[in-house]
Amino acid sequence: MAVSSSPWALLALFFMAFSTVMAIPPRKAIDVPFGRNYVPTWAFDHQKQLNGGSELQLILDKYTGTGFQSKGSYLFGHFSMHIKLPAGDTAGVVTAFYLSSTNNEHDEIDFEFLGNRTGQPAILQTNVFTGGKGNREQRIYLWFDPSKAYHTYSILWNLYQIVFFVDNIPIRVFKNSKDLGVRFPFNQPMKLYSSLWNADDWATRGGLEKTNWANAPFIASYRGFHIDGCQASVESKYCATQGRMWWDQKEFRDLDAYQYRRLKWVRMKWTIYNYCTDRTRFSVMPAECKRDRDA
Repeated sequence: MAVSSSPWALLALFFMAFSTVMAIPPRKAIDVPFGRNYVPTWAFDHQKQLNGGSELQLILDKYTGTGFQSKGSYLFGHFSMHIKLPAGDTAGVVTAFYLSSTNNEHDEIDFEFLGNRTGQPAILQTNVFTGGKGNREQRIYLWFDPSKAYHTYSILWNLYQIVFFVDNIPIRVFKNSKDLGVRFPFNQPMKLYSSLWNADDWATRGGLEKTNWANAPFIASYRGFHIDGCQASVESKYCATQGRMWWDQKEFRDLDAYQYRRLKWVRMKWTIYNYCTDRTRFSVMPAECKRDRDA
């Protein structure tokens, strides 16, 4: 069949081709040793560095958990970690990877992996705090067993949006909605933290399932330790390189059609809780939800 050469037909073909272009994912994370960007913070004897510091294990037993934090504080950037979660019956156990500022009205961007009984799917909870206000929990089942192999968990944070990625698939977006009266993290530098700890008062079925210490020690393993951000002192209110870094550029100010389709797939198939649709807690949908396409 002959293809029309009319301008309108050619224009339609152009847009069809354009619509199939793959999204531009964040730049490939660069793996570095633990000590390049991070330091232990508590229970040093419950951490083990392997392979010259390229791998770290956190160990939880009935006596204590443990954790580490970044050396620097950051205003915006791309932060990534390869994590293998504890295996087996992990009810009550939480592995966290997050950014947080340190003042009273703090900002925070959370990945929290909630343990579960053997044979039940792993749950990933995300949350965003702005000006000390959180209550923006979303929970999804992961489409793989996160204890079998390393998977990559990343945060892209710029002045326009915060995007949570799992293996480069966007699972959540939090847009800058200051014009709607919603605070957005933009002037409080944050450190990165990770910890492994017992939270059996809330983590699994609201605290009904308690940690079985017969399964201890619980071990979370880490690789990658990638940080590509604007480092700032904790007193800084702006990023000196704002607008010049790759993660500030136009293609990272929103998701494109392909990325939104992947996000919709997560929403439709894997989401088990979304604060935006919880009318028991919020009789009126929070203002940011429609813009974040969570409505």
